[in-house]
Parts: sequence; C-alpha cells; structure tokens
Amino acid sequence: MPASSAAFGLPQSLLVLGGTSEIALATARRLIARGARTVWLAGRPSPALDQAAEHLRTLGADTRTVAFDALDPESHESVLGKVFTEGDIDLVLLAFGILGDQAHDERDPVRAVRVAQTNYTGAVSAALVAARALQSQGHGSLVVLSSVAGERARRADFIYGSSKAGLDAFAQGLGDALHGTGVHVMVVRPGHVRTTAMAGRDRIPLATTPEAVATAIELGLRRRSEAVWVPGALRLVMTALRHVPRALFRRLPL
Repeated sequence: MPASSAAFGLPQSLLVLGGTSEIALATARRLIARGARTVWLAGRPSPALDQAAEHLRTLGADTRTVAFDALDPESHESVLGKVFTEGDIDLVLLAFGILGDQAHDERDPVRAVRVAQTNYTGAVSAALVAARALQSQGHGSLVVLSSVAGERARRADFIYGSSKAGLDAFAQGLGDALHGTGVHVMVVRPGHVRTTAMAGRDRIPLATTPEAVATAIELGLRRRSEAVWVPGALRLVMTALRHVPRALFRRLPL
C-alpha cells in the first residue's frame, strides 16, 4: 500500500452510491491507484454494475456490489447498514442522479417528480443514513455530486437544476451539522460533463470530463475542501451570473 495514501488522508475504503456513474468509477480508479483497496458499488443490479465491479477488481481492489435503489428510501438504512457492518468506510461518494428530459418532463408531472425524487429525496435519505454511519465510526468523508445547474435555474433544465439546488443546500447544511464530529462533507459542482450519455451533443464552453472531476475530488479530499468546482473557473462565472438581472438572464444563450 503506498505510504503517501495514509499521509494525505486519502481513503482506503469507499462506498459508491450510484455504482455505474462514470464520474464515480473514474474517481474509484483514481483512488485505487492511490492505495484504496476496498470498494463497494451500490446500485440497481445490472450487467453494467457487475462489469464495473469486475473492472475495479482487475485494478487490485476488493470490489463488491450491493443492491441499492434511490427511489426506495425505506430500504436505505438496512442496505447501507449491512455495508458498514463489514468494516469501516473512509469515503461515501453519493453519485447517483438522472438528468431527465426537460421538454418532456415539464409536460408530464409524473416524470418530473421522478427526477426530483431520485436527485433530491433519495439523496437526502441516503446521505443521512451514510452520515450517521460515518459519525458512529468517528471518521470519514461524504462527497456529494451536485451540479453547476443548481446555482441558478435556467429555462433549459429547471427541473433537474432545482433538484440539484435542493441537494446542494442540503449537503451544505449537513456539513455544518457534522462539523467537529470527525466527518467531512464535500460538495462537488461540475459543469457539463462529457460522458458516454452525452456523446454527439454540441460542445459546451467550460465542459469537463469524468477524469477531471475525479482529479478535483482527490485534490478536495487532500485539502479537506467543503466545496469544489469543476472546472474551477465556473466559480467566478456563476458568481457573476447569480447577479445578472432576471430579465436579462432569460435572454442569455444558456
């Protein structure tokens, strides 16, 4: 095990909520290269989840899967509790979420609610369960994947953006509640991430990649950051956009 891993406080064990997320898997690969040796991938059972676990095993990590459904909060305590009974978890990465389809979802409230329940309600439940388990063991980090879309509602994605805005505010408050307990909460706010699902779409300024987000997460863990923007320039951009008058903001090509 690399000596630098313990020196910088990087996790030796991690639980990924959203085990097929490209950002989460890029982060897991990076942390395995830094010395992580135990990985739990939590998600709906599927060939993709099994393949992701097998790939991480080839990198040297003891990787296991656990059935997890964001839309079934009643099961979260028992499902995640079983993971923690197997041993301490240094990092919980909350990486699940769905983009939805704004044009269709705003005409179909049931679909819109599914986006909100997955991205916010399910995340609130899972984060609280994970935070309590981390606090009980006396150490660990909870990394929550938010989004720059949550910084200000846009016409193009206000259903998704509002769910991430709620999650972002919740994670900040949870971090304050856990301050001084030994549990570290970090919110990660990527811009547009070029994943497989986004292949073929128009290029967007300040877009990023799963690998770049993983790099930022590692750096944030080393620094014990409370919030990380990816790329970092988005912090300045969104600070400016938050103060643009609403009438003008509506006309911006965002």
